Amino acid sequence: MYGGFWYHIRHAFDHKDNGLYKIIAINLIAFLVLMVLRVFLTIGGAEELYRSIVSVFMMPASLPRFVTQPWTLLTYMFFHEGFFHIIFNLLFLYWFGLLVQEYLGSRKLVNLYILGGIAGGLLYMVLYNIAPYFSDRVDGALMLGASAGVYAIVVAAATLRPDTQFHLLLLGPVKIKYIAIFYVLIAFANSAGSNAGGELAHLGGAALGYLYILQLQKGVDMGKPVQAVGLFFEKLFSQKPKVKVTYRRGSDNVKTKGGTAPVNSGSSGSKSTQEEIDRILDKIAEKGYDNLSKEEKRKLFDFSNKDV
Repeated sequence: MYGGFWYHIRHAFDHKDNGLYKIIAINLIAFLVLMVLRVFLTIGGAEELYRSIVSVFMMPASLPRFVTQPWTLLTYMFFHEGFFHIIFNLLFLYWFGLLVQEYLGSRKLVNLYILGGIAGGLLYMVLYNIAPYFSDRVDGALMLGASAGVYAIVVAAATLRPDTQFHLLLLGPVKIKYIAIFYVLIAFANSAGSNAGGELAHLGGAALGYLYILQLQKGVDMGKPVQAVGLFFEKLFSQKPKVKVTYRRGSDNVKTKGGTAPVNSGSSGSKSTQEEIDRILDKIAEKGYDNLSKEEKRKLFDFSNKDV
C-alpha cells in the first residue's frame, strides 16, 4: 500500500488490512462530528442536549450506569473533545502503530488497540468503585479518549523492539523503551490528580500491551476473539456481486453480460505478476514483513527493481 499519510486516511476504508489508518480515521471523524455538534448546540442554547448526547458514548465509572450502557466500553476509545488531546493521542498512535503494524501486521495492531481500551476502561471502573479516594465522585465520573489503546500500542512496540530509536526534537535519537517507560511513569504520577480516571485507564492499557506481547512470544494470541468479530463484519460488508462470464472456443473474445470483449493473451503473465505482488503486500499488511517466505521476499525485491 503506497502513498502518503493523508492518502491512506482518505482511502482508509477502501483497502483491506489497513487497521492503523482505519482507527485514526474513525477518531478524526468522531472528533469532527462532536465539534460541529458542540458549536451549533452551544450557540443555540442547547448545551445540555450536547452533554447528554456525548454521555451516551462516554465510559461511566458507576456500575449501575454502565449496566444500562455497556457499549461505552468500546465507544469511549474513539471519541475526543479537546484538540490537543486528539492530536497527541493520534501522533503517538501513528508513530508507534507503524512499528507494530510492520512487525505484527494490521490485525494484531487492531487487537492491541481494542484490548488496551477495554483493559483501561475496566481498570478505571473497578478502581473508582473500590478505592476510597474516588468514593465521592464515582457517580458522576465519565471518560472518553483513545489514550488506553494508544498506551497499549506504545508499550507493545517497546516490548517488541525495545532498542529501536526515534529521533526526538532537541534530544536526538532515543530508544523507544525509554520513551515508553517515561510515558508510563507520567501516567502513574498523575493517577491521583485531576485526571485520575484517565491516567488509571492509561496504566491498564499499558499493562495489556506488555502482557499481549509476552503471550504472543509464547505462541498465544490474546486478540483472537477481537479478530474473529472483525472478520465477521468484514465478510458481512465485503460480499462481491456475482458476474457471469462465459468463454467461446476458437475465439479471442470473451462473452459477458454486457457484450463481447477482446482478450489480450500477451498480458496474462504481467497481470499474474501484479496479482502476486498485491497478495504479498496484503500479507505484509496483515502479518508483517518478517512473516514472508524467502521466495516472497525475493519476488518483492525483483518487482521493486523492475523497470515500469
